[in-house]
Amino acid sequence: MKREKGLLIVVSGPSGAGKGTVMRYVFEKCPNMRYSVSVTTRAPRAGETDGKEYFFRTHDQFAEMLHNNEFLEHERVYDNYYGTPRKFVEDLLADGFDVMLEIDVKGAMTVKRNRPETVTVFLCPPDRATLESRLRGRSTETEDQVALRLGAAVEELTHARDYDYVVVNRDALVGAEEIASIIRAEKCKTRRNIYFLENLIYGGTSNYDD
Repeated sequence: MKREKGLLIVVSGPSGAGKGTVMRYVFEKCPNMRYSVSVTTRAPRAGETDGKEYFFRTHDQFAEMLHNNEFLEHERVYDNYYGTPRKFVEDLLADGFDVMLEIDVKGAMTVKRNRPETVTVFLCPPDRATLESRLRGRSTETEDQVALRLGAAVEELTHARDYDYVVVNRDALVGAEEIASIIRAEKCKTRRNIYFLENLIYGGTSNYDD
């Protein structure tokens, strides 16, 4: 029987929100989840493999993909480009996998415009003090760098109201369970089960796997 199409989920949040830890737990709770692999023009680093960490492409190849509308979203970071490959994501969704994009606010809003059914989640720190503590806890940046990152984080927080859901990361395990609960709830929405309901009402075989 035909598998139910997967969910596309975008998670954003400022630096210091704790996305890495939370998302690691989300993937433990959601075995059907897959990360999208981005395309980049930067050179691979030691130990990186094409198709695993990134799809590595030249600037000309990236430009051709852009011309052919092969990205759900893309952006330039310094001298390199990064993009979410449309076909890679759509193939995973068609195979029944849920796909997670961990991208910034601008990219998230672009994906939402391209695919309005996308579920968007904004991960927040519990308060400003915790945000600043997490940024300082890295001990790898100067005071000026911390101030810049804090300013950028606060600016990102102003866009949280544009997302479908807001999750406050007071505890990584709890935050992960809340995101997993969002995914479960989205799968129960009527619009995602309309074919099942029609078959149940009018007879026939369900289009979905159990």
